[in-house]
Amino acid sequence: MRWALVKVCVAVTTMVVVAFAVPLGLVIKEMARDRAFSNAEREAAAIAPALSITTDRDQLERVVASAGSDSGMAVHIPAADGAAAVEIGKQRAVGKDITTTRKLGRASTTEVPGGSTLLQPVALSSGEIAVVEVYVPESEVSNGVGTAWAVLAAVGVALIIGSVAVADRLGVRMVQPAQRLVESAHELGEGKLGARVPEEGPTELRLAAVAFNSMADQVVQLLANERELAADLSHRLRTPLTVLRLNTASLGDGPAAEQTRAAVAQLEREVDTIIRTAREAKPQTAAIGVGAGCDASEVVRERMDFWSALAEDEGRKVRVAGIDRPVRIPVARADLVASLDALLGNVFRHTPEGTAFAVDVHNGEDAVIVLVSDAGPGIVDPEAAMARGRGSGSDGSTGLGLDIVRRLAESTGGDVRIGSSVLGGTEVRIWIQLDGRGAPLRRGHRGTVRRRRRGAGVR
Repeated sequence: MRWALVKVCVAVTTMVVVAFAVPLGLVIKEMARDRAFSNAEREAAAIAPALSITTDRDQLERVVASAGSDSGMAVHIPAADGAAAVEIGKQRAVGKDITTTRKLGRASTTEVPGGSTLLQPVALSSGEIAVVEVYVPESEVSNGVGTAWAVLAAVGVALIIGSVAVADRLGVRMVQPAQRLVESAHELGEGKLGARVPEEGPTELRLAAVAFNSMADQVVQLLANERELAADLSHRLRTPLTVLRLNTASLGDGPAAEQTRAAVAQLEREVDTIIRTAREAKPQTAAIGVGAGCDASEVVRERMDFWSALAEDEGRKVRVAGIDRPVRIPVARADLVASLDALLGNVFRHTPEGTAFAVDVHNGEDAVIVLVSDAGPGIVDPEAAMARGRGSGSDGSTGLGLDIVRRLAESTGGDVRIGSSVLGGTEVRIWIQLDGRGAPLRRGHRGTVRRRRRGAGVR
């Protein structure tokens, strides 16, 4: 917009300058010509009184010399009463033009080499017509014209530069509010809810800034309402959890009782975390810094110890691989626990009893892959399952499990894929980038991830 406005102003100013400067330059040229011939007429008029009195050569030569134009003036006196014709000065005009001027009895101009001549007829006392010829060189005709044109050109350039400067300032005044609006929109899209636009600039942009600020305030209010709602709903779970915790006290001792108490305690901690996070309006997962994250092998061993008891009760075969050594990943422990519990819970919920499952951890140079596979009936439409994971919810599913897993992977720059496992059922592949910084995965980055997978030889 800024450069477009500058171009328009340059075009308009140039047309105005040309429209006025060209005719004015021609007028100046014509005025210089008129001035030169007016001077020539005055010189010719200075000789006329002497010609009306005498035609003596000596006297006329002194008159021409006194006029200061002896080199540029000539006098042509025709023969009369037996007297010979008199020619004083250098003749530049052709005889035909002189004769024509004498017959017509009025002044005329004619072009000669190096300039022009003024032919002025003068009546003699004898009744004959003499012709005074005054030479006007071309330099005198164009005297001052070049300077005037240079001044006009300088004024035109100055006007164009001034219009560019004014247009640029106007463009800045219009563009800067629009740029601030764009920057604030990007900041709001990145989660900076405090982004606002100064209500400055032209009327239209001020109205746009007012509308944007109003929208941002509404977004903040809506998010605050959602956080309050999430906190309230989570708080309602405390009463049944308290009842469960009291009931677990009467279960006595044993592995099953201890696992039940541990599950209730973990559920209480998760509910507290949800309430605290919603109230504080902060992300549940803190930014990963140097030394942060967790050991994926340790988390997998802990969760498999928890789920193995239920698997034994249902007659499920369990296989775990890749957890014999530490595997550090840039993911909070609570997030990885929630993701594994969501996937393993889906295995127990959506496959018949006795169905085998496995958890594999593959550690690479720049990524870690966690595979959760089973020997169940499989997923007919993986894309629909991922869509359900984004919150649509169907077939008795809340739609949150796969969404938790997806957000965990994408927080590191990775992703999640659903396919067929070697056990014959479903395989969920969690790709965790070790150098991720929480940035959204770009399209080109996904292509890189897929090439690395094939290069690593992972299923």
